Amino acid sequence: MNEPISPPRPALPSRGRLKVFLGAAPGVGKTYEMLTEGVARRRDGADVVIGLVETHGRPELDRMARTLPAVPRRAGPGPAFPLTELDLDGVLARRPALVLIDALAHANLGEARHARRYQDVEELLAAGIDVHATLNIQHLESLNDVVAALTHVRVADTLPDRILESAEIEVVDIPPDELIERLHAGKVHVPHEATRALAHAFSKSTLSALRELALRRAAQTVDTQMLDYVRAHALAGNWAGGERIVVAVSEQPGCDGLVRATKRLADALHASWTAVHIETPRARTFGDAERARIAAVLNLATQLGGAVASVPADSVLPGLKAFAADARATQLVVGKSARSRWFELRHGSVVDRLVRDTPGVAVHVLPMIGPIQPGAPRDRTAVSPGTAGRHGILWATMMVIAVTALAKAIYTVLGIGNTALLYLLPVMVAASLHGRRAGLYSGLLSSMAYNFFFLPPTGTLSVSNPENVVTILVLLSVAVATSQLAARVRAQADMAASSARQNAALAGFLHRLNASGNDEEVMQAICGEIGCLFDVRAALLLPSPDGPRLRAAVPPEDELDYIEATAAQWVLDKGQPAGRGSDTLTASDWLFYPLKAGRGVLGAVGIARDDGRTPVRSDQIALLTGLLDQAALVLERMLLESEMRDVAQLKERDRLRAALLSSVSHDLRTPITAILAAASELRIVTDRDTAIGTIEDEARRLNRFVANLLDMARVEAGALVVTAEPTDLTDAIGSAVHDTRRALTGRPVVLAVPADLPLVRLDPQLFHHVLINLLDNAGRYGDPGTAVTIQAERLPDGLVLSIMDEGPGLPPGREVEAFETFARLRGSDRAQGGTGLGLAIVKGFVDAMGMTVAASTRIDPAGARFSVAMPDTLLVRGGEA
Repeated sequence: MNEPISPPRPALPSRGRLKVFLGAAPGVGKTYEMLTEGVARRRDGADVVIGLVETHGRPELDRMARTLPAVPRRAGPGPAFPLTELDLDGVLARRPALVLIDALAHANLGEARHARRYQDVEELLAAGIDVHATLNIQHLESLNDVVAALTHVRVADTLPDRILESAEIEVVDIPPDELIERLHAGKVHVPHEATRALAHAFSKSTLSALRELALRRAAQTVDTQMLDYVRAHALAGNWAGGERIVVAVSEQPGCDGLVRATKRLADALHASWTAVHIETPRARTFGDAERARIAAVLNLATQLGGAVASVPADSVLPGLKAFAADARATQLVVGKSARSRWFELRHGSVVDRLVRDTPGVAVHVLPMIGPIQPGAPRDRTAVSPGTAGRHGILWATMMVIAVTALAKAIYTVLGIGNTALLYLLPVMVAASLHGRRAGLYSGLLSSMAYNFFFLPPTGTLSVSNPENVVTILVLLSVAVATSQLAARVRAQADMAASSARQNAALAGFLHRLNASGNDEEVMQAICGEIGCLFDVRAALLLPSPDGPRLRAAVPPEDELDYIEATAAQWVLDKGQPAGRGSDTLTASDWLFYPLKAGRGVLGAVGIARDDGRTPVRSDQIALLTGLLDQAALVLERMLLESEMRDVAQLKERDRLRAALLSSVSHDLRTPITAILAAASELRIVTDRDTAIGTIEDEARRLNRFVANLLDMARVEAGALVVTAEPTDLTDAIGSAVHDTRRALTGRPVVLAVPADLPLVRLDPQLFHHVLINLLDNAGRYGDPGTAVTIQAERLPDGLVLSIMDEGPGLPPGREVEAFETFARLRGSDRAQGGTGLGLAIVKGFVDAMGMTVAASTRIDPAGARFSVAMPDTLLVRGGEA
């Protein structure tokens, strides 16, 4: 039997937003601004709590902090006395809309889950909780050396730049003179161990420099947000509000120095920067050494804080220009290799053309080492475009020999001038089919053969007629021009063929998935196609309560070991790649990618190689990503089809239930009404009250059961029609007590309802059913002979009506379950034929009228309380109609 696809994991909550109050130094007022905004947000109705705020005993901060609720801190050991830390689990359990946290770069003490406070904040953001935090500019990792040189103190607690880059920043700034006055007035808290450095840290020059760093760093974030808006709206121009640097890297040795120089330039300009590799058709012929060199350079750029990109293009110059325009770059950094003059004459200078074709962009040209470096020889296994192997040289030689033989045979007919034209054939064919070197070799060999066999004096390589020199030069020129054209056409053809292969692979992959008959065949087809296209082992895992479950593999796998299972679980939880070749759990031999669709992460696909190499090359990632996207869509479609089948079954059950309820309404209520009428007439003409009373009671109970079924159907179908009108609660309560007098027989009813209660806008009929069901519930579950109390209380924000019994009450912690359909929490021995629908109907009717109902357990006396809360908006004030 085919096992259905497991439903995906629930979608992760939307990520919370981080706002950082950034200051140049302690004492600028970051905590004050954060508390001010927190108080304002709470005044607007947001759930704001204090996670950790250090007031340092300042009265104005203490007053503001007391106006906000706080999550109790976690105790942690200090070097001399106990300290308190942020209680991460407490905040997660509280789940506020916004939490305020001081000192974002602080190092946690004690047995904390994370070493740094910013890691706690990341977990809160992942849980969907907004965070406001404070930070001084000296705690930023990229500025640590700069700040140490300014203040003569190296800050130990730092955080990565990515935290600040993903946050909204508000700069809290005051002039240096004012901050120095606050320091002298004792309004700035400085740690005791830092007092030695006050002369440097709080000098006017140092504060001015730190202030500039903070403002520049905030400006970079604003520039990034502006660029996102420009790209989203497709606005032209580079929008040079700030500097943006792009550095071009390649497979040549020395690009790592180019990246480091760009990092220094970006630091000096306080600018963002990107390392880009232009992937031309020539890149497809690279060997493992070239690919590893490119990957190492891009990885170095990532470690230094830059962004990386790989852009496919026909040639370097158009690709670099297009990327620079898209990135709105203001400065380009390129390397100048130690190439010969002859090479530049043949190929032109990319640097010169780049400077000429990119107006408005500053181009920095840095020298690079030669293409071959000691200890790092160029990979000779790769054949670049324009080079000819032995096969091309052999064919060129054979074609020249054939043309020479043909020319000798018909020389008397053609003459010397037309004979020269014949030698254009091997030159053009060799250049077109075998590249530049074969064309040049064929041109040189053709000119020599023409000179040796046909130009006087024959049998020698000397040229007596200067006109014949022109013929030889023409042959060589044709070889060069034809080989250049052929190389360009071949490069475009290779790129087109590669694109066609990828499109064909995607189309074939989707076709084979759609042709699969069931879930197992689809999952096996996914693994089979990926394994075949990339020559790897492939496995498909789906989430389950016990962890990742292996559902298909090629070749078949019994199970994955602990490391692989951990990596797969990470992918299912985080929706990010993990394993060999990624940044997470690199000890695994497998590389796992998530299968993500609109419903979240549906599963994970793992790939691995038997030789232990990285499972997928950089130039294959685009194709693999496309295949995984299609696989996720197919799995999502199958999941939706399964759900549609379930929905169809539910619709059929709803149709049958509606027909059944209609039948119950027509076929049962009519005879019940007749039974009740007949019992009333018998009571008049006979004195057998006991038997007749039993008939009436059972008929009324059956009538109430049918009415509850019909009311529950109305609630679930959303067919309730509320007709609200001002209603007197005293009259409504009296009418309900009268209609439930038989259920309350032997139980005194205590009314604690003030006479001056205002009228309430509600539906009298629905509210009558609510009171009847609550009173009937109290009569059935209360202890015999105990009182049923009806209490109404006026509150500042509305009115609460409670109905209380004296009995066993409700099981602790299960009060909410009392309002579920067919729920009977107080034992069947007291139910007296109850169906468990009454309280569910109460909740449905109460919600429809805009009120709320809650259940709780009484202690003295023991019993249950059901309270209906009516908001102030439903109360009728004096003078209202």
